[in-house]
Amino acid sequence: MSTIEHWIGGRLTAGAATRRGAVFNPATGQRQHEVVLAEPADVDAAVAAAKAAFASWSQASLSARTKIMFNFRELLNAHIVPLAEIISDEHGKVLSDAAGEVQRGLEVVEFACGIPQLLKGEYSDQASTGVDVFSFREPLGVCAGITPFNFPAMVPMWMYPVAIACGNTFVLKPSERDPSAANFVADLWRRAGLPDGVFNVVHGDKAAVDAILDHPDVAAVSFVGSTPIARYLHQRASATGKRVQALGGAKNHAVILPDADLEFAANHLTAAAFGSAGERCMAISAAVAVGGAGDPLMDILTRKAHEVVVGAGRDPKSEMGPVVTAAARDRIENLIGAGERQGAKVLVDGRGHRVPGFEDGFFVGPTVIDQVDTSMDVYTEEIFGPVLSVVRSDSAEAAIALINANPYGNGTAIFTGSGEAARRFQRGVHVGMIGINVPIPVPMAYYSFGGWKDSLFGDKHIHGPEGVSFYTRGKVVTSRWPHVEAAHGASLHFPTSS
Repeated sequence: MSTIEHWIGGRLTAGAATRRGAVFNPATGQRQHEVVLAEPADVDAAVAAAKAAFASWSQASLSARTKIMFNFRELLNAHIVPLAEIISDEHGKVLSDAAGEVQRGLEVVEFACGIPQLLKGEYSDQASTGVDVFSFREPLGVCAGITPFNFPAMVPMWMYPVAIACGNTFVLKPSERDPSAANFVADLWRRAGLPDGVFNVVHGDKAAVDAILDHPDVAAVSFVGSTPIARYLHQRASATGKRVQALGGAKNHAVILPDADLEFAANHLTAAAFGSAGERCMAISAAVAVGGAGDPLMDILTRKAHEVVVGAGRDPKSEMGPVVTAAARDRIENLIGAGERQGAKVLVDGRGHRVPGFEDGFFVGPTVIDQVDTSMDVYTEEIFGPVLSVVRSDSAEAAIALINANPYGNGTAIFTGSGEAARRFQRGVHVGMIGINVPIPVPMAYYSFGGWKDSLFGDKHIHGPEGVSFYTRGKVVTSRWPHVEAAHGASLHFPTSS
């Protein structure tokens, strides 16, 4: 059994770790690797390597940084397939979904390749007589990313391409459940010509996380994961003076109005609820059927859920793979049972799903639950599995109020043929990312990603313009170069712009 090690200072190392974690193939249920789990000394080593590299990397020209970014982009694009295979084997998602994940991460790399334009400052000539004012942005130092299991390639790429392009160095702590993608990417950075120590990977659990949060040489921390951990991380890292962006959980609603094309809506709801086995922070987990849309929508959703092909991620016929661990499977099935006991109607039941030849895999089939109310566990909990709960609503206004009453505000969508209703919806919901006839409104890389309320802790969204702002800090310079013969004494009066 192979051992997955840290990547520190441009090389693999087991470091000081004495503990190991198991890495499973979710399709087979078998242990396939072990991963070293960092001790605080390993985090110290990674941060020290990053701090040492920052001295020169932060002074590298924009042209030099951009050249390496383009090299990395080309290598990543050429290795989408092997990286997708690594993701599928450790996360469980089907190959096409894994490749799509890499592609969306690649778009952030492409955005970061434009860093010379993104870091252009401002200049005011002759702001006062003989005085010019200009601004520019500088990197922060050592930045860290703590990322979840559900997107082992894409979510880290929301962070480190922008951070590194801005002149920072980076320490990544990926999920210990599917850690190999991070090491694969580290080697691509090496091949792209990135100096040793600029990008480091430390594998581990809470011990590694806390060491990052408390480390005095870490300037900023980015996080994506559950709301309780996001809140904990934001509080602990902020207390030590770090800049923090912590993206938390979600309960994403899709509202279906009676004037919607229900076949179109059901197609997209099926993909949004069951793609990647529902293990997406932007998955639609709650459909809000308004008025007369409810019963006909349920008929179509039930049919389409039964049509989803569930199987191993490497099987090209599979449309949905397993969930990541046996514990995740058991939790999802327990929540389905709770919904049933609390009075909801399970129309399509994915519990106990078995795939021939993969009987030990961590599979849960597509599940559709009707007549859910907002007090039930299947509504209040972030299920993070292939479960679509359907809530009935009398009106669009009531649907908007239901969304706004939810503690999360990550993403939402509406299906309608009315521009007026769509506009009323987009202005009325208290949510960060909104789709109109688009179920998963993940913005392009040149916009920023992030929610509201308990879905975000910190004031900056991730990647895009806000990502550049998060990983840099501004300087404003006021300069005067007087002609020597005309120079005269300073005034003690308050400066003005005369």
